[in-house]
Amino acid sequence: MTVDPAPISGRQPRAVRTALAVLEEVVAAGPGVTAKEISTALRLPPATTYRVLNLLVGEEYLVRLPDLRGFALGRRAARLSPVAVPRLPTAARTVVDHLRGRVRWGVHLAIFDGARLQVLDPDPDHPPSDADLLARLPQASALGRLLLAEQPDWRALVRDLRPVTDRTVTDPDALDAVLDAVRRDGLATQTGQLRPDRGCLAVPVRSPADGALVAGLALSGPATRVADPDPELVTLLREHATTLGPLLG
Repeated sequence: MTVDPAPISGRQPRAVRTALAVLEEVVAAGPGVTAKEISTALRLPPATTYRVLNLLVGEEYLVRLPDLRGFALGRRAARLSPVAVPRLPTAARTVVDHLRGRVRWGVHLAIFDGARLQVLDPDPDHPPSDADLLARLPQASALGRLLLAEQPDWRALVRDLRPVTDRTVTDPDALDAVLDAVRRDGLATQTGQLRPDRGCLAVPVRSPADGALVAGLALSGPATRVADPDPELVTLLREHATTLGPLLG
């Protein structure tokens, strides 16, 4: 015997819309978004925000991050939009491994899918910063700055200018200047903005067909060396990025 579901009435449609809006905000803001940030962005009363978040966590659409400071998508939310994990072509992996054999720095390859940054081949001997942090705060990483420099307005992708260290850029005008330099030089850097002792420099990997940004190739190492990088090292990085273009574009 089939039982018809109870009709939606009263305040239920509004509650459903609120829950969906909260889910959308977590997707837009990225892992680690806090209840306060969601409440502010959606102009919801804090009590309503916490009630909806607790419901979504209970239903496994959201999870609390281990530090209990923020939220991320849960198991059931991931089922709503399956995302295929891209595979790095063997020829491209060979190019990245060749660069790793030439330098004593960490070498990381990230791909850009629209407005998303995904580290596809992190250096196993020099692990990069947390992937969720890179996705949430692209302005603080060299790879993220490559992505932001391509946007008509970086503010569409940056929802949080919080500092990670005391050197993280948090001023919008300062970030404008940083991204102008990335466009001018074709080189993005950050020194001590994700970890005080580490820095990173990255160059774009572009499709030879139309010049579109498809990936970023980065070197990570001591912040003092990134602040004044060896020109030969930058040239080597650019040469490998150029080789990767036809393989990824």
